[in-house]
Amino acid sequence: MPIFGDQPLTPRLGLPDPARMSEAQRAAYEAIAAGPRGKVEGPLAVWLHSADLADRAQALGAYCRFGSSLPPRLSELAILVMGAYWQAGFEWQVHAPIAVAAGISPSIIAAIKRRELPVFTEPDAQAVHDCARELLDTRSVSDQTYAIARHALGDRGLVDLVGVLGYYSMISMTIKMFNVEK
Repeated sequence: MPIFGDQPLTPRLGLPDPARMSEAQRAAYEAIAAGPRGKVEGPLAVWLHSADLADRAQALGAYCRFGSSLPPRLSELAILVMGAYWQAGFEWQVHAPIAVAAGISPSIIAAIKRRELPVFTEPDAQAVHDCARELLDTRSVSDQTYAIARHALGDRGLVDLVGVLGYYSMISMTIKMFNVEK
């Protein structure tokens, strides 16, 4: 069932036929499957049609999701803001439960899904949300929003936030372009 009200779509491109994978595709597949995700699905399966992209993008994604300076609560928050912006159902299905487990309240998740302004009790979560939304909505970040986010996250945290947003934008575009559904 679609998450954002879209009608179910026919997937356009999925996992390449394992019997016909090139050596590079198989190596990228194995790297993804052996990594922290433990499986190859969704956008990562689509990327295998370009093995070099899949290999490099999955490494960036592993850093953004599992290794950045942002705690899981904040990176999952940023991922949900991106997923709601793109209305990327697969991304939402995967990350909403992870966000709950990371400590984001269901009411905040529901507000983000509706693109409403949630009420945060943690200043760092408010900073991540506001910075991400402002960047997406206005293609810019005001000096005030930047200063608040920098105070809450530090320089490395801000750079990692942009990395998470950029990576999950690419994930979302892949979901939308190729009708990726869970």
